Amino acid sequence: MKIYIDAMGGDNAPKATVEGTLEALRKNQALEAVLGGPAAEVEPLLAGAEDVRGRIELDDAPEIITNHESPVMGVRKKTNSAVVKGMLAVREGKCDGFVSAGSTGAVLAGGMFRLGRIPGIERPALAPLLPNGKGHFLLIDCGANVDCKPEYLVQFGMMGDAYMRGVMGMKEPRVGLINIGAEAEKGNALVKETYPLMEKASYRFVGNVEARDITADQADVLVADGFCGNLVLKFMEGVAGTLMGIIKQEMMADLRGKVSGLIGKPAFRRVKKLMDYTEVGGAPLLGVQGAVVKAHGSSNAHAFACAIDQCRKMIEGRVAETIAEQVAE
Repeated sequence: MKIYIDAMGGDNAPKATVEGTLEALRKNQALEAVLGGPAAEVEPLLAGAEDVRGRIELDDAPEIITNHESPVMGVRKKTNSAVVKGMLAVREGKCDGFVSAGSTGAVLAGGMFRLGRIPGIERPALAPLLPNGKGHFLLIDCGANVDCKPEYLVQFGMMGDAYMRGVMGMKEPRVGLINIGAEAEKGNALVKETYPLMEKASYRFVGNVEARDITADQADVLVADGFCGNLVLKFMEGVAGTLMGIIKQEMMADLRGKVSGLIGKPAFRRVKKLMDYTEVGGAPLLGVQGAVVKAHGSSNAHAFACAIDQCRKMIEGRVAETIAEQVAE
């Protein structure tokens, strides 16, 4: 299995991306990687990696699509960028998957225009795994499509179902629709029109899920348009960070807090790990013809290694193929 890595994507690139690639290769002996980026910058970072160097290929990609330029124009003009070359490598069968922590817009545009949509899929969607106390749920979409039609949301549910089956090993994932109320007649025009369509879908639809129940393990896949989904994602990240900060502050406030904090340290450490996005890796881009994972822009080496492993699971779980088969049916 060979995965194309955007070595220059992300706030901590190329150091974190290269180190993350090495970590992933050392954990999985069957994995191979193509590092795309300016060879003069990437190659020196492989010093001391002789144990896995034979499974790493360098692809000189001197152009970089930044967050400060039009993603579509960047993908069209910067053909020597890792995003473009990586997507083409997957499309041509030279690589099995693609991982980047770079511009989200560029990854979306590259997936749409260089890799291509699965026939029948209206819009690809970004779908991160988020904690719910008992494990993780998939939020789809989290920002790729801010304006949606009911048909898009129905397909998001189908793509989320395929991902949870293929990657998370669930036999019958529960698919819910994020709404302001649990009743079918609640919500705006979009979700009102979507509800009866989801009821007829082939997956297990469990109805509307209110915001307060998003982390209550009521659904394994939560569907939203990209606007609402992005609000949910960013709000959860903010609340998690604020809550951990408050707990730490209160534990250090007095002697009693310090003693109880010392006793509860192992439990707090486990909670932090459950809430840590670096343990998940990134958000898969579902609906394109291949395994694509968009890692968090601030990913450290371990987070990037987890994103690569997530891509591996997508490939082994035949997520893209399953979505294509369901659309064809």
